[in-house]
Amino acid sequence: MMILGLVKWMQPVHGYDVRRELLSWNADKWANVQPGSIYHALRKLTEEGLLRAVATEQVGGRPARTTYEVTPKGDDEFETLLRGFWWKVQEVPDPFVAAFSFLPAMPREEAAAALRNRATQLGAGVEWLRASLESDWVRDTKPVHVAWMFELWSARAEAEIAWCARIAERIESGVSYLPAGLDRAEGWSGWQERLPERPADAE
Repeated sequence: MMILGLVKWMQPVHGYDVRRELLSWNADKWANVQPGSIYHALRKLTEEGLLRAVATEQVGGRPARTTYEVTPKGDDEFETLLRGFWWKVQEVPDPFVAAFSFLPAMPREEAAAALRNRATQLGAGVEWLRASLESDWVRDTKPVHVAWMFELWSARAEAEIAWCARIAERIESGVSYLPAGLDRAEGWSGWQERLPERPADAE
């Protein structure tokens, strides 16, 4: 959607300018648009009939540059994707969530320390966002909705910082990772080394 939208906004436009614009937005960090994949994506969108190449030019010894426009089919696809992403809440895959699902594999002290470290890193990001929101760079050179997006990222980070602190405290308190009655259930043998020893009178 990002590439289709940018071509639609800037057309006719070279792939180089699309890449430069996406990099200026830091889209590789928040939209998973990798700089090295942009030219491939432009070619693929052209093959699918969503874009059309309107000209190819070469200046001196520089690589040839192709100019693109959005086709009517591409317009329809962009509108469909745009409204789909506006109206649907989708979870963004986060490798941390996958790692957190194996919490018992981490020593409690290390897990708590890692959560506090995560909170520290998130806090640094929040400070950067706040400084950016107060800067002339955002106020004078960016559309208003860019500041609103920064506010969203800041709010999400602040919520996760508070969560990290709560869970770190619970881990350090020694709370069981499994509900009562399930900690000794069949099929959970892999958890045993992380669980407290069972009292002898409970046998």
